[in-house]
Amino acid sequence: MIQPISPPRPADLLAWYDRHARRLPWRTPPAERRAGVKPDPYRVWLSEIMLQQTNVTTVKPYFEAFLARWPTVADLAAAPTEDVMKAWAGLGYYSRARNLKACADAVLREHGGRFPESAAGLRELPGIGAYTSAAIAAIAHDEPAAVVDGNVERVLSRVFAVETPLPAAKKEIGALQAQLTPEKRAGDYAQAMMDLGATLCTPKRPACSLCPWETACIAHARGTEELYPRKAAKADRPERAGSAFVAIRADGAILLRKRPERGLLGGMTEVPGSDWIQGSERSRGPEAAPLDADWQRVAAPVIHVFTHFRLTLDIWHARLPDTHPAPADAWWASAAELPHEALPSVMKKAIEAAAPGATRKRK
Repeated sequence: MIQPISPPRPADLLAWYDRHARRLPWRTPPAERRAGVKPDPYRVWLSEIMLQQTNVTTVKPYFEAFLARWPTVADLAAAPTEDVMKAWAGLGYYSRARNLKACADAVLREHGGRFPESAAGLRELPGIGAYTSAAIAAIAHDEPAAVVDGNVERVLSRVFAVETPLPAAKKEIGALQAQLTPEKRAGDYAQAMMDLGATLCTPKRPACSLCPWETACIAHARGTEELYPRKAAKADRPERAGSAFVAIRADGAILLRKRPERGLLGGMTEVPGSDWIQGSERSRGPEAAPLDADWQRVAAPVIHVFTHFRLTLDIWHARLPDTHPAPADAWWASAAELPHEALPSVMKKAIEAAAPGATRKRK
């Protein structure tokens, strides 16, 4: 077995981070931290929730918009849930938005508007699990908590040539991260690991010659960097099918309704539709529509991939007069209001299939 020339040293990584840290709107730069500037736990928490299952490029404008609208956790707690859901629309994984609001409420109600400083205390809050609590505690308060995200998994699986495939390797990688996390500058170390994975130790063609741990990496010594992390074979993604009904009034308004609070896309806005049934057979037609109209099917269905299944939606559309009333559980959203509704991506796709350009914000 090829062994690294030297074990990975957190000091080497921190020295690299001091020179190359990414500038991110929620981050306190390392020089400022060393000068005594403390990160804002609210910003750290908000960014970590947004970054779950989402990349930095996508999150930046959402983070900045949230911060401009709700600059403190107290402001967010005072916001109507519907406004938070609308502001979140497009980020996906909408249970995060519901938990975001619930967490802000709990911090204000139970902690006087101050986030707990320990990972253990943070885990008691809605929507904060093992990873997020460790990240907030480390980044905001320098608690030496082991922070392990996808970037960290990739870096450490390569450095130590971890042969156990993910997700089974998570416990092993977590133990390695716990051993490496320093007592001092734990927050900078956690962010340095994230930056290393995001900028150098990338999934394809890692820039090993620039890496501060190049001589410590077993996978690099073997020339097998891209074989890690090992991953278990993925199971086939199940298929579901349904219908969506886009009713368009003569003045351009579109019929919408709110999804149940619990379940997938809970509390978000949708166009009326049928249940999403298991399998890929074509779904129910106009008999499932929310009102009587001359429904016409769009030629091509909308396909949307969720984490656990692939959805095929038949899109039906109908034109109705300005005076047509909305069903009791629905409302008409005007052309000006529609882009600001809490529409998840799959519903935007459905509307765009029937009315191209309808969901785009007007300048």
